[in-house]
Amino acid sequence: MELYNWLSDNYIEIFGAVAGILYVFLEIRQNIWLWPVGIATSAVYIIVFFTNKFYADMSLQGYYLVISVLGWYWWLRGGRQTEVSKSESGTASSGVLQVSRLRIRTGIILTVVFSALFTVMWLVLDKLTDSPVPGWDSFITSLSIIATWMLARKIYEHWYLWIIVNAASVILFITRGLYPTVILYLIYFAMSFAGLRAWKRSL
Repeated sequence: MELYNWLSDNYIEIFGAVAGILYVFLEIRQNIWLWPVGIATSAVYIIVFFTNKFYADMSLQGYYLVISVLGWYWWLRGGRQTEVSKSESGTASSGVLQVSRLRIRTGIILTVVFSALFTVMWLVLDKLTDSPVPGWDSFITSLSIIATWMLARKIYEHWYLWIIVNAASVILFITRGLYPTVILYLIYFAMSFAGLRAWKRSL
């Protein structure tokens, strides 16, 4: 009976956790269906994070919804081929987006963007909300925004950012008692290393 009551009270979070695991599995395999799964997962976690007052994380899910649509298009059509390896003629290849390495210029830009996002979010959450962990919440959210954009562009190094995000998230969610989500992020953490190895073979 206690198990049934717990499942009834946490069914939304459990659904989000299961969908999230499927999302990362598809991401590792570079399967295009990760994007519709990601849309469903984000919709569920908007509810979970709002209920637990993780406002930055809740806003992040709205960003995920938008970037999932863009990622779906970029992966299918190739998008703007900024990060994709160029052909011998010097022109960008077309068609399905391929895995690429992070360029130094892009890395510098993303570092600046992360720093700005982190600072602004921390100030907003600290001054204007009742968030219990504005620093942690802002760090995870800002780094996740950068990592998701890199994923949408199929940049290999995004896996390193997910390793950091997942480790920090495990610590945060343990302190807040979100145990199904803790399990989810532990699985994410392990799968990030698997993704790192799998994508390296595609370079």
